[in-house]
Amino acid sequence: MTVQHKTAAAAAPVHRLKTGAEFKATLNDGRQIWIGGRKLDKVTDEPALAAGVELIASMFDDQFKPEFAEATTYVEPASGELVSRAWQVPHSPEELAARRKMIEYTSLKTAGTFGRPPDLSPAIVAGLMAHREAFKDKKSMIEGCDPDFVENIEAYMEHGRSQNLTASESLAGPQTDRSNPKAAEMAFLRVTKATPEGIFVSGAKTVGSIAAQANDIFFTNLGGLTTTPPEACVWGAVPINTDGIKMISREMVSQPGANRFDHPVASLGEEADQFIIFDNVFVPKQKIFNLGDPAGMSWYGPVCVFAHWHVLTRLAVKAELFVGAGQMVLDVLGTGKIPAVQLMLGELIEYAQTLRAFIVAAEALAKPTAAGVMTPDVSMLTAGRLYSIENYPKIIHILQELCGQGLVMRFGKDAFENPEVGHYLNDLLPGHGVTAMQKELLMNFIWDMTSGALAGRVALFENVNSSPAPRLRARLFEEVRREAFVDQVKTIAGMDW
Repeated sequence: MTVQHKTAAAAAPVHRLKTGAEFKATLNDGRQIWIGGRKLDKVTDEPALAAGVELIASMFDDQFKPEFAEATTYVEPASGELVSRAWQVPHSPEELAARRKMIEYTSLKTAGTFGRPPDLSPAIVAGLMAHREAFKDKKSMIEGCDPDFVENIEAYMEHGRSQNLTASESLAGPQTDRSNPKAAEMAFLRVTKATPEGIFVSGAKTVGSIAAQANDIFFTNLGGLTTTPPEACVWGAVPINTDGIKMISREMVSQPGANRFDHPVASLGEEADQFIIFDNVFVPKQKIFNLGDPAGMSWYGPVCVFAHWHVLTRLAVKAELFVGAGQMVLDVLGTGKIPAVQLMLGELIEYAQTLRAFIVAAEALAKPTAAGVMTPDVSMLTAGRLYSIENYPKIIHILQELCGQGLVMRFGKDAFENPEVGHYLNDLLPGHGVTAMQKELLMNFIWDMTSGALAGRVALFENVNSSPAPRLRARLFEEVRREAFVDQVKTIAGMDW
C-alpha cells in the first residue's frame, strides 16, 4: 500500500488508502480455492470471482474521487490520517450517521446483492470495540496461551484501519444432523493445541461470503453458545492465505462476461460464499479475542449490533431501488394512472419507508457503551430485520407483477441489433416515451434483481442471514424491556399489585 506523507506544502492529511490495483495485488498470495472440483491458481482465474474483485477494486479507487470521499473516507482523530470509513468507530450521533453513508455507498455499488460487502466485517470489529470493557477482566480458559483480549481488539482495529484491510467474517458452522448433538459439536471450530505464541484450530466455517476476495477471515462459533465446550469458544482472525485454510466455493450464479445491457447487475460478479476448512491453522496470540470462555461467547448479540445495522441499512437501500425501478415501470408502460397499479407501487414505498424508519429510530435511540462507542438501538434493528424478511418475498412478487410480460419476454442486445429480426423488436415493443431497447434494459435490471439465479441466491441469503423469523421474535422477547408498559396498564386500570 502506498502511504502518502504530508509535506509542508501539502494541505491533505497522510492517507492509509489502497488503490484498486494495490488491493488486487494483495489477492495474489497463494490462497487455496476450489470451484467445482477445480483448484484455482489465483482467485481471478474464476470469471465470476474476477468480476467481483473488479467491483471491489473500483470501491478502493472511489476513495480517491471527490464525489465519494465523504462516504468512503474520514480523518481518524487519533492519528490525523485519512482512512477508510469502513473502520470508523462512531462516538457520537453525527459519526454514526457518517458511518451509515459508507453502508449506503457499498449497498448502491453492489445493488444490494453483496450481503457482506467489504465494510461489513469491520462493523463486527467495531462491535468488539464498543464492548471491549466486558473483555477487560476476561482471561483465557485454555491452558498454555494467555492473550490480552482488549489489547488485541484495539490492535486489530488499528491494523485494519491502517492497512485499508478487506476482511470476511464467518460465524456459522456447517449444516449437519441437527437431531444429533454430537454431530453439531463436530461442526464447531476447535482449538487443538495451545502454545505461548498462539493456538492451532481445526474445523470448518460456512457461508464465508467474500472470503475468496478478502485479505483476512474473522471467525467465531455462532454466539449465545453458553454450553459450548471451552475448546470451541474462540474468536480470532487470520490472513485468508494462512497455511491450512482451504476454501471450497459454492456454485457461481452471476453472469460474468455477459453484455452489460443483458445483465446490468449479474454481469458485475458476486461475493461467492465459501465453505472454509481450517486444518490445523495457527492463530497468533495477538489475533485472539476470546479463548475458552463460554461467557465471552454470549456477547455475540451485542457485538454484532453494528453488523445488524449494516444488514438493515443495505435492505433499505435495496428497497429504495425497488421503488425506483417500480416507478420507472409505471412510466415506460404508461400504467401510472391505473389505481390498482398505484396501490401496488404504494406497497413498495411502504416497505422502503418502513425499513428507513427503523434505521432512523435505531440511530435516534442510540446510546454510548461503557467504552464510549455510540451504538444503535438493538430492539429497533431486530424488529426491522424481522419486518424486512417477512415482507421481502411479497415485495419481489409485486415488482415482478408490475412488469407483466416484460420479464418473461426478454431478448438480449444481439436480438435487437440483428439486421433480420431486430427491426421487428424495435418497432413493435416501444414503451411510453422510450425505445424498445430502453424498456428492455429496465426489464433486464429488474430480472437481475428479482428473478435470475443471482436474485434467487440473494433472496435465500437475506432470509438465512437475518435469522429465521421465530428466532428474531425470540430475540425481541429478550431485548425489549416491558416493565414500563406493565406499569402503565396498572396505573390506568387502578391495579395495586
